[in-house]
Amino acid sequence: MKTWTPAQITCRIFRRSLLPYGLPSLKLYQVQIPPKGTCVHWYFSADAQCTNNEEATVPLAFGKLPGVGPTDINGNATFSFPFDFPIGVSSGVINCTATDADGNTSEFSSCFSVSAATPTPTPTPTPTPTPTPAVQFSAATYSTAESIGSLPITVTRTGSASGAFTVDYATSDGAGLNQCSQVTGQASARCDYETTLGTLRFAAGDTSKQILVPIIDDSYAEGTENFTITLSNPTGITLGSPSTATISITDNETTTGANPIDQAGVFVRIHYIDFLSREPDPSGLAFWTNEITSCGSDQACIQLKRINVSAAYFLSIEFQQTGYLVERLYKAAYGDANGPSTFGGPHQISVPVVRLNEFLKDTQEIGQGVVVNVGNWQQQLENNKQAFALEFVQRSRFTSAYLTSMTPTDFVNQLFLNAGVTPSTTDRNAAIAEFGSATNTSDAAARGRALRDVAENATLNSQEFNRAFVLMQYIGYLRRNPNDPQDTDYTGYDFWLTKLNQFNGNFVSAEMVKAFINSVEYRQRFGP
Repeated sequence: MKTWTPAQITCRIFRRSLLPYGLPSLKLYQVQIPPKGTCVHWYFSADAQCTNNEEATVPLAFGKLPGVGPTDINGNATFSFPFDFPIGVSSGVINCTATDADGNTSEFSSCFSVSAATPTPTPTPTPTPTPTPAVQFSAATYSTAESIGSLPITVTRTGSASGAFTVDYATSDGAGLNQCSQVTGQASARCDYETTLGTLRFAAGDTSKQILVPIIDDSYAEGTENFTITLSNPTGITLGSPSTATISITDNETTTGANPIDQAGVFVRIHYIDFLSREPDPSGLAFWTNEITSCGSDQACIQLKRINVSAAYFLSIEFQQTGYLVERLYKAAYGDANGPSTFGGPHQISVPVVRLNEFLKDTQEIGQGVVVNVGNWQQQLENNKQAFALEFVQRSRFTSAYLTSMTPTDFVNQLFLNAGVTPSTTDRNAAIAEFGSATNTSDAAARGRALRDVAENATLNSQEFNRAFVLMQYIGYLRRNPNDPQDTDYTGYDFWLTKLNQFNGNFVSAEMVKAFINSVEYRQRFGP
């Protein structure tokens, strides 16, 4: 092996002509450089990466020197540097100058040709797929202390946030008919949390929303209890994961204590979440609590105040415009249901058609964000009513009962017939006029307005009042339908409606509210 000092060769390449070829590759050529009288063979190779008329400098060494390329035993060296030629270049000239370590130079040149080669295609990058928009809970599990009040559950959107969508949500549990005092590890919607149902509506740009689930702080020592919340029926989006979450309530009792429903503040809060489906506003909580505590230790006064405070929630503007409106909307849409009663002998009676979970879901929908006397509550309530009525008349149950081929007159007549109301000409014509000059009832918005006209009719409001008041004794206080266990039929409902009617709606004289808030079934929701 011969060893030589490093040398440097600088080459410039000049193109000669243009031809319509693809990306070129430069063939190898041999040139001879005679440093110090010795002939050394150089082999040049170039790939198509540098522009034409560009200079490239390559350091070389003869022999094995660190960091430089060696020659072989015969003094031959091969090196390469990149040159890029435009499409169509077919030939050119390489002009090179070799400089050794002593500064001696030698110039040489060589012609070259560019061979037309099929260009190596630039691979098309695999696009990163855009995530499919999805909606899901922010976590698969949530944990809360029993005394928290309401637990916020976050629902998030992933993927593009450009579109609007809706998704339903609902709580559920496996407690069934268990007594609230039973320790099973299963939370109960009657005893441990409030059933929470509804529809989330995401506008374009919305990425998250919260669901508030009221938690009940009972006095039973029961350990940690679990229930679930589930997303379903997405429109305009797909369900992501998790679409079901487990909620754990951590108990704050080590031994079962006194029943907290006897405390004025607890009693008032429970009425807010049972009747209005929301936590109390501070001023309302303070006002109604004071109504009871102002009695001091006078038990007769306390008892009467508790009755009046309790009834005030059914009579409130907020409930009359939300929960009671829901009962009347179902009445106008579907009429009555029938059920058996043994009060005064076996017979069938007409009863409200709306059921517990329908009532709770729809009441929560209309009441969303409404707190009477707070902010622009009237407009919020009206917006909610309009949106709900429009959604209600597009449900399959309603569209099956009322074909769009019906005339406006037939549509309105059927609603008033279901409501059990003979309308005035003015009221009837006003409802029909919601459709304008249309000859059918395909306009969903007009259907919603006409349904509201009937449901909010003053005669229906008066006729249905006592029936709804009795219904709410079961739904509000006992969190069940009138014919659910521990009842087996509508005998209890029939009894209390008859008694309330006998006293012309005077709930104090009828002792109806008193009976329900003092009942074992109600009180055992919260403690012994």
